[in-house]
Amino acid sequence: SMTISLVAVFIPVLFMGGILGRLLYEFAVTIGAAILVSGFVSLTLTPMLCSRFLKPFQPETKHGRFYRAMEAIFQAGLRLYERTLRVSLRFRLSVLLIALAMVGLTLWLLVIIPKGFIPTEDTGRVMISLEAAQDVSFEAMVRHQRAVMDAVKKNPYVRDVSSSVGAFGRSSGGSGNTGRMFVGLINRAERPHASVIAQQLRGQTAGIPGIKVFPQVPPAIRIGSRSATSVYQYTLYGTDLQELYRITPVMLERVREIPGLIDVNTDLQITSPQLIVEIDRDKASSLGLNAQQVEDTLYSAFGSRQVSTIYTSTNQYAVILELDEKFKRDPSSLALLYLRNREGRLIPLESVSKIRPTVGPLTVAHMGQVPAVTITFNLAAGTALSEATAEIERLAREILPSTVSGTFQGTAAAFTSSLKGLGWMLLVAVLVIYLVLGVLYEDFVHPITILSGLPAATFGALVTLLAFRQELNIYGYVGLIMLIGIVKKNAIIMIDFALDARRTRSRPAEDAIFEACLVRFRPIMMTTLAALAGTLPIALGLGAGADARRTLGLAVVGGLVVSQLLTLYITPVFYLYLDRFTRYLAPRPAEELEREAAEAAAGASAAK
Repeated sequence: SMTISLVAVFIPVLFMGGILGRLLYEFAVTIGAAILVSGFVSLTLTPMLCSRFLKPFQPETKHGRFYRAMEAIFQAGLRLYERTLRVSLRFRLSVLLIALAMVGLTLWLLVIIPKGFIPTEDTGRVMISLEAAQDVSFEAMVRHQRAVMDAVKKNPYVRDVSSSVGAFGRSSGGSGNTGRMFVGLINRAERPHASVIAQQLRGQTAGIPGIKVFPQVPPAIRIGSRSATSVYQYTLYGTDLQELYRITPVMLERVREIPGLIDVNTDLQITSPQLIVEIDRDKASSLGLNAQQVEDTLYSAFGSRQVSTIYTSTNQYAVILELDEKFKRDPSSLALLYLRNREGRLIPLESVSKIRPTVGPLTVAHMGQVPAVTITFNLAAGTALSEATAEIERLAREILPSTVSGTFQGTAAAFTSSLKGLGWMLLVAVLVIYLVLGVLYEDFVHPITILSGLPAATFGALVTLLAFRQELNIYGYVGLIMLIGIVKKNAIIMIDFALDARRTRSRPAEDAIFEACLVRFRPIMMTTLAALAGTLPIALGLGAGADARRTLGLAVVGGLVVSQLLTLYITPVFYLYLDRFTRYLAPRPAEELEREAAEAAAGASAAK
């Protein structure tokens, strides 16, 4: 029962979709396979080893001091448990009310606990995004970036720095006023956490003029293809471009006011200096020119037109036509351009066009063929992603007009969708276990008894996470799933013994469950202590990559400790109440009905 029901916990995980399904699929397969192999070994190899190595029990055997000390501690615990168990069985209603109150507290904690997605891991790197003014030249951007690099190198924990200016890839959306740095850190044992160093770099580079610096610890798993200055993204989109450009600065300022958000920025860049060439088509036509010739001339001067290819014996080189660098930097160079008409005469560009300066968007981003602007942000230490997303959604409902909509993108979008998926996954896992236990026990009531300890385990896990100021992230949910499988073993051990005592020895329900609790106290304690010993190093956060695993370890350890203290009393009480409920539903034997009728008739005769 324990093996099959424990494997059943991970069945819903196998069928999860999206990024969560891909993240947890290997975990579920590995754990499920290990449990099945463990169950096979327990039924085959373990009995054989016991027959070979266990010695017959001899009461006169003398044991060492350690054994006697541990046995004395265990016997004292057993006597204490026996006395407290009698009290709990005497006040069953109080224990039942406490259990029901714990269910309510658990649901309340699930609502209020800060929630996250994938925790930040220290991979020995810090990524820095940079953004200068929209009219910055390439040379000025390089100077700004070198100033930032010099400031970064002064940090004693920095090992190396590499940087780039401009776009970061085909789908990055980078432009000439943006840059990126990758900072390598020294050995983990010789420095603080990468997030602390990122905060130090933020302070070191804050005073550099002409450029904005956004240090961040790169996420372990990057979700979404759009490059941004921060990890989390909220995208505004709408068909009315002017309304979108108007409302974005308003939304940006309100998001910056949210406590706990840092590096708030946007990719809205609509004040880039531009020159508009307005062609006088009638005049150009009278001079033997057309608009296409004007465009070709401008492209040859300022674009990257390939006019030829030079071939060698080992390679080939593209020949690019362009103006001299000093003419490309000066807008007045447009007055020096000439166009050749059909007769071969050179016509000045200024004679067929008007050139006027203006400002416009440096880039225009789209989402689903609709103009879009993205607001990006990072989280300060101690800020939960659930709190940030809830506050941004509240601002969107309050500020955005009907023509503009907003949605989370990338990691933030995966987080908002995962909240629903993880909640349903926990419910389905409990339902699958109930069905499996119902089939194994051929009963639909006592599986509820076995599952009665789950609220206590969940309560302990959530309280532990709150006590250690940890958010409930994806690894915390994995810990809750593991608790569902681990905690129910205590109830299975007790209920299986009690049901067997009732069937084979016709013991009353209260005597059967009382005996089961005392007899199975040792294996329950042994298995729980073994599980605690295995997860305690994870909860302590030892070793590389401990940041991600610590939430899982704390959830399992806290759930095991609380459930161990409470389910030893809750499960027997639930068993007695549900046993009475089962007897109430079950049809009464004909012999019992005839005996009661005879007793009633005898009583009536005696009364006469």
